[in-house]
Amino acid sequence: MSIPVRKKRVSVPDIRACKGGEPLVCLTAYTAPIASILNDRVDVLLVGDSLGMVVYGMDDTLAVTLDMMIAHGRAVVRAATTAFIVVDLPFGSYEASPEQAFHAAAHVMSKTGCQAVKLEGGVEMTDTITFLTARGIPVMAHIGLMPQSFNTTGGFRAQGLSDETATQIEADGAAVEQAGAFSVVVEGTSEPLARRLTENLTIPTIGIGASPACDGQILVTDDVLGLFSSFKPRFVKRFGDIGDAVAMAADAYAEEVKARKFPTLDHCYGVKKES
Repeated sequence: MSIPVRKKRVSVPDIRACKGGEPLVCLTAYTAPIASILNDRVDVLLVGDSLGMVVYGMDDTLAVTLDMMIAHGRAVVRAATTAFIVVDLPFGSYEASPEQAFHAAAHVMSKTGCQAVKLEGGVEMTDTITFLTARGIPVMAHIGLMPQSFNTTGGFRAQGLSDETATQIEADGAAVEQAGAFSVVVEGTSEPLARRLTENLTIPTIGIGASPACDGQILVTDDVLGLFSSFKPRFVKRFGDIGDAVAMAADAYAEEVKARKFPTLDHCYGVKKES
């Protein structure tokens, strides 16, 4: 399959223009090699704080730092030259005040070169979103299941299953749109709720465990590739088994090393290659 090559980077207006059209293709990226491969195959790359669990083996995302996000954001921006790149603001870096959020977001954008930041929260974050967008920082919102708040919700559980919580999430969606977010991630909600949000909001909804009706979809790349197996939510679909391929390659390497079949003289300096 041929991959169309973009000549310029996807922009905020490009993302907004996808509302109601062809779905946005979004994946996570934490490293330059993966970002380079994904660049022409996706519209949006998210440097998510999920890297704490996927890359660093943490039990949750709460210990992820701003410096960690910046380091991985830099790597992804260097490698992905045309995809729209969003970097998560980690827990504790933006909740205290709009001013705190601005300093964190400005630091992330200036140090990484990303196009936007993502933050979790609905009605309670509207002042912050308004403050950021008024100062030139594009914001992708995140409502529904919010991993940074798992301690208050009793774990990683689907949200919006009751009338009361569904009403709150709908209010969250309307609030972040009104505050100036250019798009919103809808995670782990009931399907009818995510569908209503998509129908009622004028900004693109990006679903993860939400609804096929959303204006885009996002998954963690390591889940898609079959690399991260310790935690598999219902909404994950594996499109590859790279983990098995890595294991097979490592087994083959170990076998040749132990049998002294690798390296051969073809892999050594100062000797003629074997014919």
